[in-house]
Amino acid sequence: MLVRKVRQRTATGKSAVEYDHYVAIDWSLKTMAVAHMSRRDQIPRIFERPSNLKELKTYLGSLKGRTMITFEESGTAHWLYLELVDDADRVLICDPFQNRLLFHGPKTDKIDAGKLCELLRTGLLKEVYHSDSALYELRLLVSAYEDVVRSGVRVLNQKAALQLGHRDKGNGAVFVGEILKENIDLYRRSKEQYEQRFHGFARRNKLVRFQREIDGIGTIGAVKVVACVVDARRFPCSAKYLSYCGLVKHEKLSGGRTYGWRKPRYSRVLKSVYKTAALAALKGNNPIREYYDHLLAQGVAEHNARHAVARYIARISYGMLKSGTHYEPYRWRDAERKSA
Repeated sequence: MLVRKVRQRTATGKSAVEYDHYVAIDWSLKTMAVAHMSRRDQIPRIFERPSNLKELKTYLGSLKGRTMITFEESGTAHWLYLELVDDADRVLICDPFQNRLLFHGPKTDKIDAGKLCELLRTGLLKEVYHSDSALYELRLLVSAYEDVVRSGVRVLNQKAALQLGHRDKGNGAVFVGEILKENIDLYRRSKEQYEQRFHGFARRNKLVRFQREIDGIGTIGAVKVVACVVDARRFPCSAKYLSYCGLVKHEKLSGGRTYGWRKPRYSRVLKSVYKTAALAALKGNNPIREYYDHLLAQGVAEHNARHAVARYIARISYGMLKSGTHYEPYRWRDAERKSA
């Protein structure tokens, strides 16, 4: 009897190796649902137990042959990834927002694990990047820093609104103002501690030092770029990277008709870094400003030119991360003189 070969597809769409076992895990603090399919199985075998990492590792170790594991992105996903990465040939953390098939029909942990297992075997899961690299730990630190900054901005706005809305301050307004002052002090101390750690990392990491050479990108921005990307080789080309940064739109096309444009899911941190870098670079006299002037001379609208500059910086940044080289600016005026 011929066994139909199931070919997995990676995030880049390339065919990968065939696996002997496909395991999907629905993990929670109390229970774990595990679904397993071999190459010959038509339906998954599913069991549910109290959450026990040692028992799960023992079960995975009993499977003979190449094994692929999946579970959904969540607050515990990276911890589970680090625990299981050595117990399987591949661990794929999938994007729950892309798994629309899970929302149809009855929903329990066992049913979700079974559906994930079938989707894993057919290669229909959208992967969320995780790594056991030390840079990924920095990525978690940057994520926590972004949370601190968002919370701090919200508290600062609350204090400003309180000062405008309560000119004759009563006891309630005074109490709220004191609490906000304490929160603001805590925010500033936390922010300073994070940034001191980032500056220390920047002194030790050459990729961050290279990124700082780009006009408009400072130390914190360079750390964010290196931390969010981790490994530039996971993007096959600059177009994929620009999409990940949210700096391009995708056309919605069906039946030969265009139904507008949509933005893909993207890294808000990277988009903010490159948009801020573009605005900062345009204030100085540098090759990026020359590129902006070149676009304006070609008749490009100002807002489109600023967006093009952000893409230009992102493309340079990606190339430097991938090659590990210094920044080499392109002199637009020199190029125009040569072509004249």
